[in-house]
This record gives sequence, structure tokens and C-alpha cells, in this order.
Amino acid sequence: MPVIGGVDVQGPMPDRYAEVLTPPALAVVADLHRRFEPRRAELLRARGESRARIAATGTIGFRDETRDVREDRSWRVAEPPADLRDRRVEITGPTDAKMLINAWNSGARIHLADFEDANSPTWSNQVEGQLNLIDANRRRLSFTAPDGREYALHEATAIPLVRPRGWHLDERHVLVDGEPVSGSLFDFALYLVHNAGYLLEHGSGPYYYLPKLESHLEARLWNDVFVAAQEAVGVPRGSIRATVLIETITAAYQMQEILFELREHASGLNAGRWDYLFSIIKNFRDAGPQFTLPDRNAVTMTAPFMRAYTELLVSSCHQRGAFAIGGMAAFIPSRRDPEVNATALAKVRADKQREAADGFDGSWVAHPDLVPVALEVFDAVLGERPNQLDRLREDVDIKGPELLAIAATPGAATIAGLRNNISVGLQYLAAWLGGNGAVAIFNLMEDAATAEIARSQVWQWRANDVELDDGSRVTTELVRRLVAEEFAAVRTALGDAFDEPRFTRARDLFEGVALADDYPDFLTLPAYRQLD
Repeated sequence: MPVIGGVDVQGPMPDRYAEVLTPPALAVVADLHRRFEPRRAELLRARGESRARIAATGTIGFRDETRDVREDRSWRVAEPPADLRDRRVEITGPTDAKMLINAWNSGARIHLADFEDANSPTWSNQVEGQLNLIDANRRRLSFTAPDGREYALHEATAIPLVRPRGWHLDERHVLVDGEPVSGSLFDFALYLVHNAGYLLEHGSGPYYYLPKLESHLEARLWNDVFVAAQEAVGVPRGSIRATVLIETITAAYQMQEILFELREHASGLNAGRWDYLFSIIKNFRDAGPQFTLPDRNAVTMTAPFMRAYTELLVSSCHQRGAFAIGGMAAFIPSRRDPEVNATALAKVRADKQREAADGFDGSWVAHPDLVPVALEVFDAVLGERPNQLDRLREDVDIKGPELLAIAATPGAATIAGLRNNISVGLQYLAAWLGGNGAVAIFNLMEDAATAEIARSQVWQWRANDVELDDGSRVTTELVRRLVAEEFAAVRTALGDAFDEPRFTRARDLFEGVALADDYPDFLTLPAYRQLD
């Protein structure tokens, strides 16, 4: 259905979708596509070239050509707006009405409103998520559950930071001049057009999280997009603020360069876990056993290479006046087992205490019940201060090899870990194919990053002929046998709720990417083609 010249909306347009997909909004999407799609394509090709260099050398390091940026102590990012100075607890989640309301009411300072990893990118999720954010920002969002329970926003709520899809993903339902638009630009532009002016008039602004960047040149592209988009919608340059997730090993070596490229729009950096491990496997998948990780659940933020990563992030941020935001506490409290809760909450508390002691300015949780725990920990360290930007961490001196000290990671590859990867991968993909991108599995909130590390670890173990704790070796035959067994176990556990066709598609998809001869860069690319 053409809406304006050169733009073809191929998705259905039920009630209220026209409020999001307006001609002015689509005009901005089209303009950004025409101006920046060639650079996006070029940068995606550059990712392959970077990966080839890593494969050829078996290593990576800080870039000589940007040494002057790192060594110049004079530059800093823009001063934070008033409502972003205190970020001590941030909650993440998708943008459906119920979860959005619960997140905004949770007591967290920030809500990461997610169109990426915690979201299955169905057409309805993308458009209705934008509608929900428009309504929430104007305090008119409500929800009535099938059981009659009503949900409404409190007077004081979290501040939204919107995470658009990564550069590698398209939005196939919107074509510009016959080409699908970037999912990143689509998500970013729609939120900006419909909310920037209103938010700025009410003392806030259009704030974002940027996922899966692999280089400072990708950050430069985002900055140029911001400049063009702010001019297009008529808001002052610098209104946009962005926090970048450092969730790729290549970006870890370019933290300061990324902040530099975005400095008039930069707010901070975030230290994730699953996507970071996924990136290490992706880039060093054929570099030998020294890069083979133990069970993913055994790789904590205290592993030597993860400590180097988080300490470098805090130091890099605070030298430049940017916020350092810690990783995810994904535990979902049990309503039936207080012992499970006590054990898990103790681990959550210890993790947040480590982050606060290291100088992080805030941290992530996945469930409202974890907000009080994280808040208590950061309150104890911060007191009345809004952040720890004054802790420059000048004691940190990461030379580069520390980020690749994978072989020093404690833990083992186990048969239980292999089964867990397979079971979680199957269950998550089945939910994702059904339109749900944030899924509670084994008392953890799982998202697409989970599925990526799960299938990547299976691929890595099989490719490196890893021996498990029971003496077996990870082979194609073993993986196929365990997939069949875990598939049957999930069918039994779910009973009448088991969706055979959807789980069969999930199984075939998981096996396809976990056992492929050539490692697929992103699971979500073939998975997106299977979405209804």
C-alpha cells in the first residue's frame, strides 16, 4: 500500500496503525534510508572483512589509527540532561502494554523499551510497541487483562530509553524505492517523530540504547543519522542522547572511539554478557581450543576476561564524563519456592555489589521484583549522589590481551550445559516464532541474546570436538540425539499447551544454525524469514 512517493507499506493496517505510519513519519524514514542505506551496507560488509582479519591473525587489538583519540584527554561527552543524571537501576523489557506499564511502575529510574533482543519483530509488535510508547509518554496508556485486572501508569514512572533493532536487521514490511528499510532506522525514526517534541516540551528528550555496534564507524553513522533526523523533525541538535551497548569484542577495543564519534549525543556505555560471549565465539570460532568457553552459565562477570572488559568500560566512560551501566540480573522470582529465591537473590545482590564497588553508575534488572535489591545496593554506595562519574578508575590499565584471556576462564563443558543450551534454545525460539521475545525459562528471563549464545556454544563445542564431563565428545550425532530428547521433554512438560508445528520449526531452525558447516552470523536473520 503506497503511502507517499517511493514508500510501500506492505504490512496490514488495522485500527490506529495510521497514527504511527503517518506520511510525515514515513517521509523521515524514507529520507534516512536514501541518505544512509549505502553506508549501512558498506559497514555490514566491513564486519565480514574484520572477521576475516581476526580469522587470519587469531587476535585483535586497539587500533593504531585512533590512538590520538584515546590519548587526547581534553574531550568529553555532552553534559547529561537532568533526567538522565541518576540511572542507578534500569529495567529492561518489551513494549507490549502490560509489561511496559509494569516496568514504568517498578521503581526503576530507567526503562529500556526494547524493539531488539527482548522483542520478536512481528509487524504487530513493531507498530503497536510504538503506539504504546506514544500513549505512555502522554500518560494515557492502560491495559485490561483477560481476568479483568486493570493496569495504569503511576504518577512517577521510569524514563524510557528505546532500543531499536541492530544495523544488520531489515523491516521487510516497509519498502523504500523497492528496498526494505533498515530496522534500526525504522524503529528509531518512528519514535523520534512522534515523541521528541512532546518529550522536550515536558523536560525530557528522545533517549536511546544502540545495540550490537562493531566499530566506531558504526557509531559515526548513528551520529550522522541523529544530526539529520533532528533537523528533519525540527528539534535542537544534541536533543538525542544514546547509550551504546558494548556487546561485541570488536567494540570493546573501541570504547573511547565510540564515545568520541557520538560525543554530542552520547550518554554512556553498557556492559552486557550473553551478546558479548556470542561475539567472542563468532569472531574466534576457528581460532582453536584456547577460545572455547565452558558452560555459558559458568562464565560469570568475575572471569578474568570479563573483569578486564567491565573495568575498561568504567574507566573509559568516566574519563569522558559518560555513564557506565552494568549488566543484567535475569532471575525471575519463584512464587512457590522461597529457597530458590533466597539463593538466586543472594547472587543478584553480590553481582550488583561488585558493579557498584567497581564504579558503575547503575545496572540492569529484568523483573520488577529485583528493582528493590539493586536499588538498595546502589543506594548504599551512592547515597544522595546521582552517579559515580567522579570515580575515574585511573588504576585500570588494560593493555589489550587481558580481554582475550579466555583460557583462564574457570569451569568445564558439561553434558548438563549442552542439554541446557538445547532446551533453552528450543523453548525460546518456539516462543519467538509465536511473537514473544521475552520468555521466562528455568526462572530466568531469556531473550534473543540467550538463543544466540546457546546455539553458538553448541556450534563451537561440536566444531572443536570438545570432551564433556561425562567423557562424551560433542558430535553432530550427539547434538541431534539430545535435541530429540529435549524436544520430547518439553512436549511432556507442556502437555496440551505444546504447539507441535511451532516447536518443530524451532527445532529445525536451532539444528540448522547449531550444526551448519558455515557459522551463520545471526540466528535472527533466518528466524525472521519464518515469522508470520
